[in-house]
Amino acid sequence: MSNLPLDGLTVLEFSQYLSGPSAGLRLADLGARVIKIERPITGDACRKLSIRNLWVDDSSLLFHTINRNKESFTADLKNKDDLEIVKKLIKRVDVLTHNFRPGVMDKIGLEYESVRKLNEKIIYTEISGYGKEGPWKDKPGQDLLIQSLSGLTYTTGNSDGSPVPFGLAIADMICGAHAVQGILASLIRRQNTGRGALVEVSLMESILDFQFELLTTFFASGKPPQRSKVNNGHSLLSAPYGIYKTADGHIALAMMPIKSLSSAINCEELNRFSQQEVFSKRDEIKIIIADFLLQQKTAYWIEKMLVNDLWAMPVMDWDELVNHNAYQALKVEQVVVTSDHKRLITTRCPIRFNGEILTSEKGAPKIGEHNKIILHELGDTKNS
Repeated sequence: MSNLPLDGLTVLEFSQYLSGPSAGLRLADLGARVIKIERPITGDACRKLSIRNLWVDDSSLLFHTINRNKESFTADLKNKDDLEIVKKLIKRVDVLTHNFRPGVMDKIGLEYESVRKLNEKIIYTEISGYGKEGPWKDKPGQDLLIQSLSGLTYTTGNSDGSPVPFGLAIADMICGAHAVQGILASLIRRQNTGRGALVEVSLMESILDFQFELLTTFFASGKPPQRSKVNNGHSLLSAPYGIYKTADGHIALAMMPIKSLSSAINCEELNRFSQQEVFSKRDEIKIIIADFLLQQKTAYWIEKMLVNDLWAMPVMDWDELVNHNAYQALKVEQVVVTSDHKRLITTRCPIRFNGEILTSEKGAPKIGEHNKIILHELGDTKNS
């Protein structure tokens, strides 16, 4: 697609691992030129963080999924000459992102106040684990640790079980999305006022915001929301909300009147409960439903639910999902090609513009792959 929304915008990404690079990925998808500033030789530490020990070249599959469509420029920020080159770059870009611990950029001389003197219109974006103040500010901002500290692990699983983390890096991804929101808002303000901005987000604040329903309920009642003892789906929602085993798989039941469910599946035992009891007797109702649904296969129950306009869906694994025509109709997959001509399938940008899907075949860069091009653009004919 030509004329992407962020065409002409340049981002310097000092970020590693997932949160910052996920923000850069989305900005690149929307048309921005994203230049990763990496350490010489080793680069972004995510290059060696493999998922299921899967690699594309010398870098992990994870690195390739989250750094496609970017450029790589290597610089030793402790080296005076390299730092001066980076400062030249800073003068020419629109956005800078980093997810170093508080104080690291200060030691280099690239904290916001210093950078603003080089480029007063820059959108300077800091991603931290816990913010710049408080007793946790220097603690490791790692996703599982953030989930564990934030109470999020008490939203999944049943109440009599252990705390359960999300099965993916949810704090990193949400924080990256919040960073993009702050950047886009700042760009709009800059268009109107000519002023740059300092955008600050943290994994902890993002994951707390993610739980706004639960925390607001806690503030109002003084009591933490309680997970169901069985088939928990959402601690704030009543029966039958949850996932249930059937004769051949599982089925997900969302919000629905208990009498309507009773009629749809012909479960007479549910008739003794009123709609006012679906929360106070949540576990009792769920146990009845769980036992009853074991009698038939998932497809049988889905047909009964849909005929009665009830919100229910089968629970799919990834093999079932990717082979389903509804998934295929979304066209969420794209092929990216590395500079070594290796091809891999990953997901595309989930945003469409004017009916068009946003894709790019440009794979993740090799370490320092674009040094010569960028140095040439800066007028450094000696090294380019």
